[in-house]
Amino acid sequence: MFRGRNNLISDGLRTGDLVPMILRKRFLITAAALCHLLLNPCLVTSQLPPVEVNSGTKDQQSKTPSNATTPCARAAAEQKTTGNVQTICAIEQEREGAVYKLHGAVEIYYGSYVLRADDATFNDDTKEATATGHVALDGGPNDDHIRASHGTYNLELETGKFYDATGTTGMRFRQTRVILTSTAPFAFTGKLVEKTSPDHYLVYDGTITTCELPHPKWEFDARKVVVDVGGNAKIYYSTFLLHGIPMLYFPFATHPVEKESRQSGFLLPSVAHSSAYGYTISDAYYWAINRMMDITLGAEYYSRRGWSQRGEFRARPSETSYVDLNYFGVIDRGIGSPPLKEGGENARLNAAGNFAGFRAVTSIDYLSSFLFRLAFNEVFSQAVYSEVKSTAFLSKSENGLNFNGFVDRYQNFLSTTPGQVVTILHAPSFDAGSVDHRFGSLPIYWSFDASATGLSRSEPEVCTTSGTLQTCTPSFRTSTLVGRFDLNPGISMPLLFRGWTLRPELSLHESYYTQRLTGEIGNNPGHAVSDPINRQALETAVELRPPALERVFDKEFLGRKWKHVIEPRAVYRFVTGVNNYANILKFDERDILSDTHEVEYGFVTRLYAKRTSSKPEDCTPVMSALIAGGPAPEATIPWVHPDILQSSACQPGPAVREVVTWELAQKYFLDPTFGGALISGQRNVFTTTEDLTGIAFLTQPRHLSPLVSRLRFETSSRTDAEWDFDYDFQNTRVNASTILANYHIGQITIGGGDAILEIPVQNGDLSLNSAPPERFNQFRAALGYGRLTKRGFSGASSFGFDAENNKLQFVSSQATYNWDCCGVTLEYRSYQVANVRNENIFRFTFTLADIGGFGSLRRQERLY
Repeated sequence: MFRGRNNLISDGLRTGDLVPMILRKRFLITAAALCHLLLNPCLVTSQLPPVEVNSGTKDQQSKTPSNATTPCARAAAEQKTTGNVQTICAIEQEREGAVYKLHGAVEIYYGSYVLRADDATFNDDTKEATATGHVALDGGPNDDHIRASHGTYNLELETGKFYDATGTTGMRFRQTRVILTSTAPFAFTGKLVEKTSPDHYLVYDGTITTCELPHPKWEFDARKVVVDVGGNAKIYYSTFLLHGIPMLYFPFATHPVEKESRQSGFLLPSVAHSSAYGYTISDAYYWAINRMMDITLGAEYYSRRGWSQRGEFRARPSETSYVDLNYFGVIDRGIGSPPLKEGGENARLNAAGNFAGFRAVTSIDYLSSFLFRLAFNEVFSQAVYSEVKSTAFLSKSENGLNFNGFVDRYQNFLSTTPGQVVTILHAPSFDAGSVDHRFGSLPIYWSFDASATGLSRSEPEVCTTSGTLQTCTPSFRTSTLVGRFDLNPGISMPLLFRGWTLRPELSLHESYYTQRLTGEIGNNPGHAVSDPINRQALETAVELRPPALERVFDKEFLGRKWKHVIEPRAVYRFVTGVNNYANILKFDERDILSDTHEVEYGFVTRLYAKRTSSKPEDCTPVMSALIAGGPAPEATIPWVHPDILQSSACQPGPAVREVVTWELAQKYFLDPTFGGALISGQRNVFTTTEDLTGIAFLTQPRHLSPLVSRLRFETSSRTDAEWDFDYDFQNTRVNASTILANYHIGQITIGGGDAILEIPVQNGDLSLNSAPPERFNQFRAALGYGRLTKRGFSGASSFGFDAENNKLQFVSSQATYNWDCCGVTLEYRSYQVANVRNENIFRFTFTLADIGGFGSLRRQERLY
C-alpha cells in the first residue's frame, strides 16, 4: 500500500523516472512555500509518463485546450489521445490494490465525463466511484450536468445513483454563460436520481422544468419522472406549479426532450370569451404519425352558438414536396328569432411536389358560404375577402419551351345570400409556350403560345334597389363544358443602332369556341348558345427605346455614390380582325382581346446608390406580419416557419441598391371605340386597358387613358414605400391611389397604408354617365415592438378605418412578456363586418418552452 500527500503517482513509472520525479516534487514544495498556494497535483493512472500540470513550456501551454481551466483538467486534456484515458486528482490520495481513496478537491476524468466531489473512493477495475460532498457529474454526449449531496457512479457503464440532486441536459456552462446544445434542454431535481443507462434517467420525488434553476418560473412537481434523452420524459402524478403556486394536477404528462420534439397526445385545453360567441372552450389531439406526417384534430364549444370542428394534416415527404390540409366547420344554433344560422365549412389544401419531371402544385380552397366566412373567420382581411380560388397544375420547362396542365375554379360571392356567387371553371386546360427563339443566323425570332381548355361560367340573378326602383340582372350560364382552342404565333426582329432599340413584331391570334354569346344588351348578360365561333386577329407592334439618359454624381452623399438613369420608351400597336367581340364568351384574359389602334408612351427613372464602405445589413428580426402590403402571414409549408430565415448569418447588404424607381405610362387611342367593342354606359375591360392598369376606366369612347404612376422607395432592406397612382385627365379625378410605407428601426416596426378607389357608375343609359362614382377610402396602420420570442416585453397594434363611412373597421392589439422559459400573450380584437358581425374578442396564451401553449390564441390569428 502506498500513502502520500501532495505526491504524483503513476502505475507505469519506470526506474529512470525517479530523478525527474524528485526534482518536480522539490519544485512543487518550493513553489508552495513561496506562493502560499494549495496544490492539487494529479494521480494519472495510465501507462504514459507522469505529466507536470502546474507548469510547463510555452509549447505545452499552447497545446492545452482553452476550456481546460484547472491544472487537473489541462493534464487530462493532454493525456487524452484515444479511448477512455483516465485522470484522477485529489489533495490526499491513498491506494489499496485497485481501490483509490481520495480526499479534498477530487476530480476523476474518464472519457467525456468528469466526476467531482469532496471525498470519493474509486475502483480502477470496475470503474465504480462512490462520492460524497458537493458531488458533480459533467459531460457525455447529452451534456449532462448533475449536482448531488452524495452518490455512486460507474464511469464505464455510465450508470449510477445521486441523492438530493439537481441536473440539466442539453446545456453547456461556460462561466456565466449557458450554451444550448439541444433544441429541447431541460432541468430536473429529485431526492433520488438514478441513471440506468447513458440515455435513461429515473427521477423520484422531484421536479422537471425548462427554466433556469434554482428559482424556475414553472415546473412539474412529480412523484416519478422517467427521462429518455432523445425521446421524451414521462411524468407521473404531477402538479404543475407556476411561481410555486399549484395550478393543475396531471396523473400523467409527457415532456419532449428529443431534438425533433414531436409527441402524440392531447394538447392543453383553451378558454376564451367573445361578445358574439360567448364563452368558448376547446381542445385537440395531436398525432405524430411518423417523422414526415402528423395530424391535429380538435373541437371548440361556443356557449352562444354551438360547436366547431378543426383539423389539420401535414406531410413533408421530401425537401421539395409537402402537403398541408386544413378544415374548419361550425354547427351553428343560430341567433335571433327566428334563428339565423351562419354555420358552414371551409377546407384548404396546399401541396407541392415533383412528378415525372414535372412540378406539381395544388392550392384548393372550399367555402360553403360567404356568410360563414364573415361570421367566423378570425382575421379581418380574410373575413371580408369574397373570392375563393382553387388551382392545381403540372408544369415543365425545357429548352425554352414550357408545358402546363391545370384545373382552376374561381368563385366570387356577390352577397351573403345563398347562391349569389359567380363561378368560372377551367377543367381541364393544357397550355404550351416558348421564349423567343432565333431563326438560324437571321436576326428574326419566333415564339408561340397555345392553349386547349374546357370552360364553364355561371352567374346568379342580381337585383339592386335604389329608392323605390329595383333593377334585376338575369342569371347567366354556359354549357357544362365549353371548348376553347387558342393559338398565338409571333415573330419579331430586334434592331440595334447606336444605343437605339427598335423592335417590330407581328402576331396572329386564332381562337375557336364551341359556344357563342348572343343577346347581350345593357344589364342583360345574354345567352350562351351552342353555335361555334371563330375569332381571328392580326396584331402588329413596334417598340422604340432610345438610349438611356444617365449621370453619375462624383460627390458622395450619405456615404454613397449616386447614379440617375432615365429610360424612355414608346410602343405603337395595331390590332385588327376582331369583328365579333360581342359574341365572345368571357372567361379570362384570353377572351378580352379587341381591335385597337394606339400609342403607348412613358419612361422609367431610377436612382441608384453605391456604398463606399462594406457595412453589414441590420439583421435585427422584425414583425414581418405587420408589413403593409406584405404577404399573408400564414405559412403553408409544414414545419417551415418564416422565423427560420431570421436565424441565418447576417450578410453584408448589396453594394448597389435601386433606391428610387418611378414609372409613368399613358396610352393614346386613335380608335376610341376599339373597333365597336366598347359599350357606352358600362365598365369595359379590354386586353389593352388591362395591360396598362387594373382599374376599369372605359365607360364611353375616349382617346386618352389615365396617367399611371408607380413610385417606389427602398433606401435599405428595412425601409420601403410605394405609391401607385392613376389620374384621369378626361374626368379630372383620381381613379385610384394606394400608398404603402414600412419602416423598421431596431426592434420597432411601423407600417401603414391608404387606399382610394373611385368606381364609375355602371348603367345602361349614357345620359346618366355623369353620376358621381362610388368612392372607397380606407386606412391601415400598424405599430410593433420586439418579436414573439424576444425576452421581456413585445407588443403590437393595428387598425383599419373606413374614411368614407367614418367607421372603424377593426382594431387588434397584442402584448407579450417572455421569461427565460415561458411567456404570456394577451390579445384584444374588435370587428365591425357589414351588418353581420360586431364583436369584441379577448384571447390569451401561456407558453411553456419546449412544451406548448395554453390558451385561445392560434398562430394564424396573431399579429406577430
